[in-house]
Amino acid sequence: MDYAKESLRLHQEWKGKIEVIATVPANDKESLSLAYTPGVAEPCLAVQKDPEKSYELTRRWNLCAVITDGSAVLGLGDIGPEAGMPVMEGKCVLFKTFGGVDAFPLCVKARDVDEFVQTVYNISGSFGGINLEDIAAPRCFEIERKLKEKCDIPIFHDDQHGTAIITLAGLTNALKVVGKKKEDVKIITSGAGAAAVSIVKLLLSSGYKNVVMCDRQGTIYAGRPGLNWIKEEMAQVTNQEKQAGSLADALKGADVFIGVSAPGTVTKEMVESMNKDAIVFACANPTPEIFPDEAKAGGARVIATGRSDFPNQINNVLAFPGVFRGTFDVRARDINEEMKIAAADALAGLISDEELSEDYIIPQAFDKRVGPAVAKAVAEAARKSGVARL
Repeated sequence: MDYAKESLRLHQEWKGKIEVIATVPANDKESLSLAYTPGVAEPCLAVQKDPEKSYELTRRWNLCAVITDGSAVLGLGDIGPEAGMPVMEGKCVLFKTFGGVDAFPLCVKARDVDEFVQTVYNISGSFGGINLEDIAAPRCFEIERKLKEKCDIPIFHDDQHGTAIITLAGLTNALKVVGKKKEDVKIITSGAGAAAVSIVKLLLSSGYKNVVMCDRQGTIYAGRPGLNWIKEEMAQVTNQEKQAGSLADALKGADVFIGVSAPGTVTKEMVESMNKDAIVFACANPTPEIFPDEAKAGGARVIATGRSDFPNQINNVLAFPGVFRGTFDVRARDINEEMKIAAADALAGLISDEELSEDYIIPQAFDKRVGPAVAKAVAEAARKSGVARL
């Protein structure tokens, strides 16, 4: 199937992928008076007295805003907020299908960080949580940080944290396959955008010790000229030996490669220079840093990509619906590191030792166990870490 051509045809036919459905009747005088005026005044006054009642008397308890500025849409780049709307609608479909979460797309015409943050904050009282989507780095980091400071509802940038959760889950099982320990492996990442930074932060929080990040200029290390603020921040916690050089140089003697960068940045020869039983996560989409057959020819033992037509797909749909389901179930005020790690552990744990193999380290997107398992783990972690309100 020509997915591009057929999708365009269907979008013309669908005229949108979501709609608003009334859940109560308003078809006679009595039902109208209860759902709207005069009866609706009483729940309004109840919320006025106690804003927390908005979670009990409105749909806020299950409503997530999916918000973008259109600056980094899928692999298309900066195409603008209106052009990002089909993706945001699609995300809402996934929220509902895989997590039972009602989600609403919002495309904001604001490139100034403070203007965007204020816009989102101003409408935050309507929602139980905010899912930021397709916002370019490094602006996305500042936006998320400022929103977390201002809002009393969970803020989650899926391009960062969803990708990090799945990557951690996959890597947990990949290490089991090759018989290596997280404390001992050397990890090289390619890319220094939203996904890469969040992946590295979560790996460090999970106990991985030796991580070296690379961008277009090579390895990132403290003191390297020209680093932006987020790369400077990451340089303080990675590459402790201040290894300089290219990605090819960094991969020599490495155990794990994680790519969230650009097509064709890794060659078979580069994989050959890695340690025995190398793990390669080549997640650039739609064309990975190296295709699985080339990585396998270079000696890689476990290979993951972002594509559905190869084994071990790093697919965010495994994370964000369950993460928000669990967050909403306990009315958590934040989605913290403990909750992300719990989600990753739950995903990894769905594959038994008997099932685990080089081509099966992560559950499939349509595995019906995924959403409930992630939601349960996230809810428990929220309670244990003190951010749950129920």
